[in-house]
Amino acid sequence: MNFARGLLAAAALFCTSAFAALPIQHWTQPSGAKVWLIESNVLPMLDVQIDFDNGERRDPADKAGLASVTAAMTAKGLQARGGQPALDENQLSEAWADLGAAFGGSASSDRMSFTLRSLTDPQLLPKAVQLGARQLAEPSFPENVWLRERDRMSAAIREANTRPATVANKEYQRVVYSGHPYGYDTTEESLARITVADMRAIHARLLPCRAKVSVVGAVNRAQADQIVTQLLSRLPTGTACTELPPVPEVPALTAAAERNIPFVSQQAHVLIGQPGYKRADPDHFAMMVGNYILGGGSFVSRLTNEVREKRGLTYSVYSYFSPGLHAGAFTIGLQTRTDQAAQAVQVARQVLEAFVRDGPTPQEMKAAKDFLIGGFPLLLDSNRKLLDNVANIAWHGLPLDYLDTWTAQVEKVTIEQVRAAFARKLQPERMVTVIVGATRATAQQ
Repeated sequence: MNFARGLLAAAALFCTSAFAALPIQHWTQPSGAKVWLIESNVLPMLDVQIDFDNGERRDPADKAGLASVTAAMTAKGLQARGGQPALDENQLSEAWADLGAAFGGSASSDRMSFTLRSLTDPQLLPKAVQLGARQLAEPSFPENVWLRERDRMSAAIREANTRPATVANKEYQRVVYSGHPYGYDTTEESLARITVADMRAIHARLLPCRAKVSVVGAVNRAQADQIVTQLLSRLPTGTACTELPPVPEVPALTAAAERNIPFVSQQAHVLIGQPGYKRADPDHFAMMVGNYILGGGSFVSRLTNEVREKRGLTYSVYSYFSPGLHAGAFTIGLQTRTDQAAQAVQVARQVLEAFVRDGPTPQEMKAAKDFLIGGFPLLLDSNRKLLDNVANIAWHGLPLDYLDTWTAQVEKVTIEQVRAAFARKLQPERMVTVIVGATRATAQQ
């Protein structure tokens, strides 16, 4: 087993640009589960990700964090079912260690995800798939373990709330998303309301017909289909696969908002932004190229040049988009001395306004495209990264040739497209500004 663990660790670091040429296969199983597969025989290993529309956007407002804690609690023990014995959290962990494999659950804003990683050794893989099927479908959700985990999470929240960055981010998310679930905050109070019964209720929404499964590794289509079937085999069947209720869209901001929160800190933490765009938006590539020029390109971005290099107001300033099933936030972030907060905010806003109005220069466009295209292989240089990309294609319904055409899509973006896309998506005069660490008087100097 030490050899197996060592090979898995080495595999995680293995790099090859050949991944980019591997085709994606896609089919729907009789259960309704949808499968995406890349066959890669470079390493004797398998990576699987199972995604469900069961993420944090479906949390009740008063029980924020429910999806995340439910996914995490699937690793805390298994029920006795179908002739298989119950396992507590330690026994389950040891079972995975003995296989040299790993299985885990997590939740993001949009989805609840479960991942399996195993060698394809015929002595190991069937056992790993069987155990993964149990953990996915038959978690025991032990009450005593949840109470322990709740206390641990509450302590972590209390500690995080002593940091200005946490305070700034929570207030920013709350105001930008205007009551949408993307802006929900997991608190000690929301955790206290979550019960084991709540976890079981949302876990019951995991049905094979709702699964989007991404597979990367040394298996063919027939093998992948069998593995996915077995992984989902213990979930409920025979239940009508009705669509879950729609989640409202993120409301657009109607006016600018500013929040100045005093905090004892040497640095003021600043966040500026608004709801951005959905991942399915056709402007995605134009926004990606444009944002690299504006603030995503680290030390070569406009924001860095104007805020840091020319004026020395900050060490780091950045911008990014967070597109999802709904309009994720566009964000500019920086830290600066409290007495410089107002000037830093003013300069950042001016840079943004000028970029939205005028767009990039030809020189900026060439540099951005060269960097993005040149760095593309690094997005695919491990099984894990490749799986992330396939799962992204599966989740957002992107074309099967998305990875093959990615560099061409970047190359054909024009200055006019960037300018038009930013003008459609961003309204600098209606953005949220959160400053933590400077008094209101200081921020307005």
